[in-house]
Amino acid sequence: MRIAVYLAHPRPGSFNHALSEAVIDELSRHGAEVVSHDLYAEGFDPALTAAETGTVEAATPSADDHVTRYRAEIAAMDALVFIHPNWWGMPPAILAGWVQRVLAPGVAYKLGTAEGEPAGLLRAGRALVLNTSDTPADREREEFGDPLQRVWAACVLPYVGVADVRRVVFRTVTDSTDAERADWLQQARDQATALLPGT
Repeated sequence: MRIAVYLAHPRPGSFNHALSEAVIDELSRHGAEVVSHDLYAEGFDPALTAAETGTVEAATPSADDHVTRYRAEIAAMDALVFIHPNWWGMPPAILAGWVQRVLAPGVAYKLGTAEGEPAGLLRAGRALVLNTSDTPADREREEFGDPLQRVWAACVLPYVGVADVRRVVFRTVTDSTDAERADWLQQARDQATALLPGT
């Protein structure tokens, strides 16, 4: 099974990095073929170019080697993992740009179906989103409406064909203890294992 892990946090040594390392280790230990990307460390440019917006039928070829590689890779994945903080109710800009540049028409979805709805093209049937946050859960839900849940589970992943979207939020990170973080890392491992066949 091929699984892609995408990390979006600019600071090496962050808890997001620890989550990514735990997930990659756990998946590899269970025999998955893991393709991992630290978008900041790789220098991914999130800015969608004018040339990349040329058509709604098929992806316009990109002059960016990162984009070309990510598009080819994601088409062959069986599951996806996204790890990022909650910043202003949004993913970091680098990941939002990744969505816009990589999940392109003809790569991740197609329009113009008989039903009038987009058809997802990705073979990945499952996705796991791991978020860190400093907003208490009740405030996130009642005051803000949990925008990241809508982004991933309603707006992005179902659109490209991922039907099984799982999301876990670890909070509040700033005042967390070592014991809490250890427990969260184990939860991340357990969630990663649950992506594998037969789980």
